[in-house]
Amino acid sequence: MVRHLRGEASAGRMLPFVIDYQGRLAGQLTVAGITWGSMCSAHIGYWVDEAVAGRGVMPTSVALAVDHCFRRVGLHRVEVCIRPENGPSRRVAEKLGFREEGLRPRYLHIDGGWRDHLVYALTAEEVPEGLLNRWHQAKPSASQK
Repeated sequence: MVRHLRGEASAGRMLPFVIDYQGRLAGQLTVAGITWGSMCSAHIGYWVDEAVAGRGVMPTSVALAVDHCFRRVGLHRVEVCIRPENGPSRRVAEKLGFREEGLRPRYLHIDGGWRDHLVYALTAEEVPEGLLNRWHQAKPSASQK
């Protein structure tokens, strides 16, 4: 697995990230399927340890990765494809303002079968101020809770 990630990263087709929270491994985020030319696009996949879920770790990680993709890498579009029954992952995309674009039937082979996925997307023009900045601006402060 590590060899594959390194090879894809070296070829410019993937950006694998480890998520560290308070000094320990808390998850992983991968920007994959990087496509250049007229598309300039990629998709993001992620997971987070249940022990840190709900603390803003994953939305922050996704926002940082998207900002890196748009500002440093030069991508135009980022997608997140999520199984419809995965409520927590869907909430991450929705919190960050990703646009739901529809269903991809039998999109990925997972757990022994072809599984449907909902597609969420965002383009660079939608977050000129940066996704992390927009998300922090939208979050209620402690005094507003």
